[in-house]
Amino acid sequence: MKKSLNMVVSIFLILMCLLGLASCKEKATGLWANAMYTEDTELGSGAKTAVVEIEAEGKAVKFTIKTDKKTVGEALLEHDLIGGDMGDFGIYIKTANGMLADYDVDQTYWAVYIGDEKSMTGVDSIEIDESVTYRLVRETM
Repeated sequence: MKKSLNMVVSIFLILMCLLGLASCKEKATGLWANAMYTEDTELGSGAKTAVVEIEAEGKAVKFTIKTDKKTVGEALLEHDLIGGDMGDFGIYIKTANGMLADYDVDQTYWAVYIGDEKSMTGVDSIEIDESVTYRLVRETM
């Protein structure tokens, strides 16, 4: 009886250890410790789809955003994926996915790409094209 009880307790402890190990995820560090999302995510329920990748420190997360908004900037703002200051040329992005890029602090900024081409307009001026992947990349001057 005592042997059976020891065996049951041992099996239970082994299972608990295995479950504990399986639930461990690598914690984000550096800039990504502040990220709202660290895995590819789908958001929204609108008629259009905007695919946006946010890249920093050699990592990226892809957002598939269903929206009824007209521009990429509006879709990102709708889900609080970007924040910044409004200026004469639109929004100056300071945060993307909760991660900061502040030129005044560390000479970093969020560059906007349409496919592989750097955009010459602000993100709030880019109309959604469902055939394109947009990227926000944290860059340094």
